[in-house]
Amino acid sequence: MADKLTADEQVAAIEGALVALRRAQKRRALARLSARTGEREDATGRLPDSVFELLDAVAAAADRDESLTVGEAAAVLDVDQPRASRLAALALEASLIRRQADQRDGRRSLLVLTEAGDAALRRIQDFRRGVVADATRNWPVADRAALARLLPRLVADFATQTEE
Repeated sequence: MADKLTADEQVAAIEGALVALRRAQKRRALARLSARTGEREDATGRLPDSVFELLDAVAAAADRDESLTVGEAAAVLDVDQPRASRLAALALEASLIRRQADQRDGRRSLLVLTEAGDAALRRIQDFRRGVVADATRNWPVADRAALARLLPRLVADFATQTEE
């Protein structure tokens, strides 16, 4: 169907899909689904969703062999420094992250996932991946493979266009 659209219609369809995804994220659709399905029953389930966004950011930095300070996390999460500090304090209190002195600059305190934080993040990722698997369950394998190949490319190219 999309291959019968003009280039402008294809771009409009992509833009519309991205807007719909962003709206779902703003409505915290996955968080509400996890609450309805009992996924938020453990102690970490009472934490604000933003704490898990912080864990995602810390893990993503670690995947790039980088570390985040609270200030850097604020920039990544697009929140102010006091908000990032409150999120880090909640994650620290829940033993999901720990602070570690930067070996290159002792004045910097880095955020590092703990085993509990890593386990919590894996549970969240498993839940999100399950939702994606359910949403694409009836898709042809080739369609799911195409999305897996093209969506990260769109994200990377979009980031290149929108970087400041």
